[in-house]
Amino acid sequence: MKLRTIPLILLGVVLGAVLGTIAVAVVAYNPAGWAWLEETQPTPETASAPVEEQTFYTCGMHPNVNRTEPGNCPICGMKLVPKKPSGPQQDESDTDVRVAPGFLQNFAVRTAVVDRGALPVAIRTVGVLAHNEEKLVSVNTKFEGWIETAHVNNVGESVARGDVLFDIYSPQLVTTQREYLAAMAYVRQLEASDAYPDAIERAKSLLEAARERLHYWDITEAQIDALERSGSAPRTIRFFSPASGFVVEKMGDSLEGMRLQPGMTVLKIADHSTLWAQAEFFESDLRHVREGSEVRVEVDAFPGRRWSGRILFFRSAVDPETRALTAFVEVDNADLSLRPMMYVDVSLTVEGASDAVLIPAEAVLHSGERSVVIVEKDDGLFEPREVSLGLAAEGLQEITEGLSPGETVVVSSQFLIDSESNLKAATAQLLRGDEPDDEPDEPMPQHHHHHH
Repeated sequence: MKLRTIPLILLGVVLGAVLGTIAVAVVAYNPAGWAWLEETQPTPETASAPVEEQTFYTCGMHPNVNRTEPGNCPICGMKLVPKKPSGPQQDESDTDVRVAPGFLQNFAVRTAVVDRGALPVAIRTVGVLAHNEEKLVSVNTKFEGWIETAHVNNVGESVARGDVLFDIYSPQLVTTQREYLAAMAYVRQLEASDAYPDAIERAKSLLEAARERLHYWDITEAQIDALERSGSAPRTIRFFSPASGFVVEKMGDSLEGMRLQPGMTVLKIADHSTLWAQAEFFESDLRHVREGSEVRVEVDAFPGRRWSGRILFFRSAVDPETRALTAFVEVDNADLSLRPMMYVDVSLTVEGASDAVLIPAEAVLHSGERSVVIVEKDDGLFEPREVSLGLAAEGLQEITEGLSPGETVVVSSQFLIDSESNLKAATAQLLRGDEPDDEPDEPMPQHHHHHH
């Protein structure tokens, strides 16, 4: 959307009837400040207006000023103008405004050409980081025993896969290791004494069964090698971490001396190379987000850094209090700088409307339930026009009715909308410079728009 700045000649024109209760005052800029056009005269209603009717004078900016004599407005000093008799002849349809050539003064008004394109919708929300539930590993043993030495004692400690967690004394394990050593000795003895091949095979299958039992109990290949080398079963055996991550939970205050039963969770280890953020999306945003949507994640602790995330799934129900739906966002955290329980900002940009008629949002003048834009026509005419609004995002406004691509609209930061003039629609009138050298009035085009 390119904005162009053109020198324009707009002066004290009060655009009224259009906006219902808003008068839009267009003012000219000059170095001394905002100058209001003072010589503007109202267009005569009809030549045969009843002469005996009392004329009241009012201020275009302050309609509550009501005088019987001409003069200046006591509030702003602007010249008072005769009040139009408010009769049924005033209609609500849009009217073109011509700027009188006699009072031309350069005034840079920004205009924008109506565009067609995709409207980006930016959605921002907040969330809290948590463990990735899918990467939470429970540490438990498949045999009973007692922890003699704990190498990891605190929640929050980081461990790598294969680190020693604790040494366990387990009578069962000691027995099984001894059985393994005995089976191994028996095989060697048979091999040395030239026994029958099938006797050796039977002894080997016993040995294999003992090895399998040790494997079932998570005894590693390296530990079995060490057992074979030493030839005697150690009293305690080391237990290694099955995963890398952080210790996020442990069974009791002190692990040492704790009696383990098979399957009992001693520790929980969370892998933090990916984390889950629980983010709340409001109902109005839900049509734009879906499972698999890519999001950006930012954290106060690391300004300027961004992480990428992906929406994994949504909770099944909307929170009845906040009317928001929780999404679980998977955040890639390879360098482990993000930690659970940090607050994060989650944002994503999606295409809201793909083939929308777009103008800068500031070109729209709002009056109660009506929205109006000022269209600049080729011949220097300005036409206030009512429009219907669609989505708004990133400073752009989608127009669903009233404008077509290629038309030019005035960007309204240059229009001063005076709040006082919202009070009375009585003076909501269109003023036009009345010059002798004006062309005869052409009939005004009428536009009818549907109200929603």
